[in-house]
Amino acid sequence: MATLSHGEIWRAIDALAERFDMTPSAMARMAGLDPTSFNRSKRGSADLDSRPRWPSTESLAKLLEATGVNFSEFAALTEQAPVRAARGRGAPLIALAEAGKDGVFDEGGMPAGADWDEVATPDLGEGLFALEVSGAVLAPIYRDGDRLLVAPTVEPRKGDRVVARTSAGEMLVRELGRVTARTIELVALGGADDDRLLSRDEVAWIARIVWVSQ
Repeated sequence: MATLSHGEIWRAIDALAERFDMTPSAMARMAGLDPTSFNRSKRGSADLDSRPRWPSTESLAKLLEATGVNFSEFAALTEQAPVRAARGRGAPLIALAEAGKDGVFDEGGMPAGADWDEVATPDLGEGLFALEVSGAVLAPIYRDGDRLLVAPTVEPRKGDRVVARTSAGEMLVRELGRVTARTIELVALGGADDDRLLSRDEVAWIARIVWVSQ
């Protein structure tokens, strides 16, 4: 019996996500796993000395149970290349809860590092990235699983919904309020969030939300 390789296992997981029109992180959450379980960053490192990382048998069992796919079908998917990116423009995707980690963005607010997945998006311009909402942290405005498509190259204006990253690494989803030479007002969208008045030195970057999948 042929042995499945590291690359074939991950290719099958990506193909399964494509079958259900989900990202690997959304599929992991559906299976009751950590949303990062199937992220590309979990598959190994670019370092030559690092070993490839395999999904656990437990995570695969939960995945197959949640999707209703038997192992024979899963094995057949090892020969199927995912076609998600071919359906339209692709954008880097990461969970909002992970976006505050060091190394996820460069100094200009553009995606960096290996923690990003990819998701098909509308053709709304270059340089976009997507943040996936988890739980009810932004309810009722945004729900669990919503993806916020963000345009770091578009200058936000007062009243726009934005994502702001503070110099301390905090990610804030707010409405842009009054902007002065010294301060930036970020207005809460609802829920438990409060309005924030930050000095310009406290804000690393602000990017406009241009589209939301719901």
